[in-house]
Amino acid sequence: MPRSKASFEQLRPLEFRDPSAVLDPEAMYTVYEIARLLQGLDPDAELDVETEDVLLDWAIPWVLFNADALCFADPERDDEPGHYGLRSA
Repeated sequence: MPRSKASFEQLRPLEFRDPSAVLDPEAMYTVYEIARLLQGLDPDAELDVETEDVLLDWAIPWVLFNADALCFADPERDDEPGHYGLRSA
C-alpha cells in the first residue's frame, strides 16, 4: 500500500553504482549474484527467499539502468537464469 512521503524521515535520490565497480570484467553473473554483490555480499552467499526477493528489487532496475554497459549470455537450460557481465571495451 502506498505511503505518504511525509511518513519517511529522509528521502534520498536514487543513485546506482557503476557496473565496473561491482562486476569483475572477466566474469558473468546471474541477477541473483548481482543482487548480492550490490549489497557487498559474496555472490554465493546463502540467503533466505524473502531477503533474496528484496535484493532483487534493487538488482533488476540496476541491470536495466546499466544495460548499455552489460552483455548477456543465454542460460544453458530453460530452468536456469541467464548471465550478465561487463561489455568488452
